[in-house]
Amino acid sequence: MPVQLPEPLSGEEPTQVLHNHGMLAGSGSRRALAGFFISGVLLGFLGAILLSWGYHLGADYDVIALYFGALTAGLAASTWVSPRMLESKGVGWTLSFACILAGTAFLYLAFVSPPFGPWWRVFGLVLLGASAGVLHTAVFHAISPMYKHDPAATVNLAGVLFGLGCLTVAVLISGAYYLYSVPTLQAWLAVIPAGFGWMYWKSPFRTEPVPHQPPTGSLFSALRNPGAVLLALLLFFQLGNEWAVAGWLAIFLSQRLGISPTSALSLLALYWIALLIGRVVAQWVLPRIRHSRLLLGCVVAAMFGSTILSATNNQFGAVAGILMLGGSFAPIYPLVVERIGRSFPYYHPGFYNGLFSLALAGGLLAPCTLGIAASYWGIGMVMTLPMIGSVIVFVLLVLSWLEARLSAHVPPVKA
Repeated sequence: MPVQLPEPLSGEEPTQVLHNHGMLAGSGSRRALAGFFISGVLLGFLGAILLSWGYHLGADYDVIALYFGALTAGLAASTWVSPRMLESKGVGWTLSFACILAGTAFLYLAFVSPPFGPWWRVFGLVLLGASAGVLHTAVFHAISPMYKHDPAATVNLAGVLFGLGCLTVAVLISGAYYLYSVPTLQAWLAVIPAGFGWMYWKSPFRTEPVPHQPPTGSLFSALRNPGAVLLALLLFFQLGNEWAVAGWLAIFLSQRLGISPTSALSLLALYWIALLIGRVVAQWVLPRIRHSRLLLGCVVAAMFGSTILSATNNQFGAVAGILMLGGSFAPIYPLVVERIGRSFPYYHPGFYNGLFSLALAGGLLAPCTLGIAASYWGIGMVMTLPMIGSVIVFVLLVLSWLEARLSAHVPPVKA
């Protein structure tokens, strides 16, 4: 279906209309890309706020698993609602709605902070996950022109903004830990998405048709492609590794090393800094080194980083493990996404938004699983499972390369 361009104004040439229309598309895409910063604030919130809720003082790991499960449920459920909302209301309205919903979730969580029971906070975390899912749908649709022009750079920039949002929430909670009460701190956090919601409400976005999601049958038929299955599993486990560390690192360090909550949150911020610097360095390194070697080196370094964190009993070892782990995780996700775009050129970011939210939901299942494992086998499982996940990513990476080589040598079937 062709995109309907606006009618030319009086005295305006058609070429000028196309130029202005392209400027509007580029401007809207850049503003929408900032939504990844909000996404980082939303999804990085739980891993940072758990210490403020007092969960580093006990062993209520099953309750923490419930929290991550609620966030995952909201994120996954939004993938069925958000495309219809985007099609009927448009990009600007959907972005604004997601931001206002996020602000409302923060305010609700501020009112039901401890000593309220944990089930009161479950509903707020479902709302927070749903707002993140709606936000992803609108953002990926709006940045389609940028993604088509340069997929790798767009994904890398999105990762930088996302990491910056996660870093911001960790720094804010750490810096204000002893200055404000927990409800006040969460109320202040609500201002961030509310401000972006106002910006999106006032920003013009190009109107273009929303691509229809592929039918369920086509998704099942994709399972017949071993390359697609391997890449999907690779993405699933890598996101799981990243979020297992992000969700539990502060509590793990506080209980394992006996450090203060502010020190543990500062080390969580260091993890996000390592990821951020790694994303920026990856953008410079990607054109200068073979991507297969970079991927392999990052996966092996992640295995070593997990081992160091699992065995450390001092803050120096924690810093070394965090820097190695964050720096090695950083380039893996953009490289895997680039491989998906290269192997499946028909892949459209309009379809990618749903898969992205489901992959994130899968990644958030890792800290939920960790909570269940830790309740049975102790806090040491927090670093054991990511180490196992890194080994799985390594195996999947080797299998993916073997599958690509075998597919390249298989002759086409004659009709």
